[in-house]
Amino acid sequence: MTRGPIQHLRNFSIVAHIDHGKSTLADRILEITGLVRKGDHADQMLDDMELERERGITIKARAVCLKYPKDGKEYVLNLIDTPGHVDFTYEVSRSLAACEGAILLVDATQGVEAQTVANAYLAVAAGLDIVPVLNKVDVATANTERALGEMHGVLGIDPTTALWASGKTGQGVREVIDAVIDRVRPPEGDPDAPLRALLFDAVYDTYRGVIIYVRLVDGVIRPKTKIRLLGAKAEYEVLEVGVLRPDHEPGKLLSAGESGYVVANIKALGDVRIGDTVVESLRAEGVEPLPGYREPKPMVYCGLYPTFPKDYENLRKALDTLALNDASFTYLPETSEALGFGFRCGFLGLLHMEVVQERLERDSDLDLVQTAPNVTYEVLKTDDTLIRVEKPSDIPESNFIKEFREPIARCNMILPSEFIGTMMTICQDKRGRYVRTDYLSPERVMLVYDMPLGEIVFDFFDMMKSATRGYGTLDYEVTGYEAADLVRMRILVNAAEVDALSMVCHRDEAETRGRRLLRRLRKAIPRHLFSVPLQAAIGGKIVARETIAPMRKDVLAKCYGGDITRKRKLLEKQKRGKKRMKQVGSVEIPQEAFLSVLSSDDDDSEDE
Repeated sequence: MTRGPIQHLRNFSIVAHIDHGKSTLADRILEITGLVRKGDHADQMLDDMELERERGITIKARAVCLKYPKDGKEYVLNLIDTPGHVDFTYEVSRSLAACEGAILLVDATQGVEAQTVANAYLAVAAGLDIVPVLNKVDVATANTERALGEMHGVLGIDPTTALWASGKTGQGVREVIDAVIDRVRPPEGDPDAPLRALLFDAVYDTYRGVIIYVRLVDGVIRPKTKIRLLGAKAEYEVLEVGVLRPDHEPGKLLSAGESGYVVANIKALGDVRIGDTVVESLRAEGVEPLPGYREPKPMVYCGLYPTFPKDYENLRKALDTLALNDASFTYLPETSEALGFGFRCGFLGLLHMEVVQERLERDSDLDLVQTAPNVTYEVLKTDDTLIRVEKPSDIPESNFIKEFREPIARCNMILPSEFIGTMMTICQDKRGRYVRTDYLSPERVMLVYDMPLGEIVFDFFDMMKSATRGYGTLDYEVTGYEAADLVRMRILVNAAEVDALSMVCHRDEAETRGRRLLRRLRKAIPRHLFSVPLQAAIGGKIVARETIAPMRKDVLAKCYGGDITRKRKLLEKQKRGKKRMKQVGSVEIPQEAFLSVLSSDDDDSEDE
């Protein structure tokens, strides 16, 4: 059989900015194609994770297989609903690799936003056929002319090709499905060629092992086929294959161009690598592996430690399982003097970090302590060796550092033009470097700055949302590393260095940040029976100090008059006792203290 397109198949995904209605549109598509009946399912059906429903965002890309009759033929549509937030771009890129087309969704009430641009570029770079759709056209505040103008100006989309729809009411959704069939090319593949399938996702099932999701490029896969995972060099026998509708529906085989799931009793979690190529063991010789994906580079690192040391092994197992579902975070074991045994985890952003911690605590019933996040730095040592530093405690002493480099991110901010002055001031305060301003329309502008990633990950997003009353959107991409006058600031609690509280900051801001952090620590750490000094140090120099006053018993309560020397004796005795207690006492530091490094409020007021 010659290689050619499979005419009845269409593989497509939905991409958009966060909260532009991807999951709601997917619901209507599921109803129109007859997979579910209206009223028989919860809203955002493909967002089945409890956390997704609570936050109202898509965290995990979900695939579903649909059947749709058109012009007397029955078409099979493989739809993938993708996340919209910048932190989950890796999920989007994996989804696009399994598709030939994409519905690019733009909210008619909000227009083109930062992540719309980023996702559109991802789809174009992947060579996908794009179907532009203007969503929420039924809303009273919809400004379709402005949205179409921005799609043309920013994305180069012909306004006449854009479809109008409403995911909520179902208006125009049937036309969108027809356009997918007409405008998206069918997949190419040869069912008679040796098996080649892209492993684009996986989930762990307690009873069936790892279930892998694959997109077949060539060949067929059926039960009892012996498969090999090329990257892991592991072999398994297939027990079951099928499609997602949206639950697992077993079938006889999967053929070239199709997407589905494979159960092969895979128990070794380490064998499954997202982006790997699946081949048939007997015909594996000479089969070229598929390109797979560009490995994601974690941008934000933090430590995750179990509150109770006995939970360490449970945390390791939970991380192993979660890594199957989310291949974009990394983790390595580490120890901390303050917190004991834990893991150093790398994430794509702050929301990604927050979601992973919450998933670990919920799914595995763990109580975790999280250290303050930091970014990756490069240090050129005096012997001209270049090292990557993922946590402040690994930074060498200043006399061994020739050059300290920080990651720089290109930030695209789309916001109402009335807030441009406020945002430029915030960017300047964050050591940003102005690049350009693009007016999308008289009311909306795209502001582009180059900014240190370390300044973005802490509180920049919150500051931007506050300054633009929630209308600003942000997308960023790391462009490289630049030298800067950076220092490592150590935090000492009761004269003992707490490695988990150490931070990297610019030399000019070190004293201010140190004082602010110590004030917050003083409020977060409970008072003890002895005074607790808090210090911020750069090298051997103390740049800031605060003291947590001790709790004191009133030893003079029973002295009703009498000689002053008696009172002095009692106070001196108490003082000696406090001194002895301080030498042997340890300071308990709650989790709020480790998170206080994150706080962005400039509360310099003293406690009453």
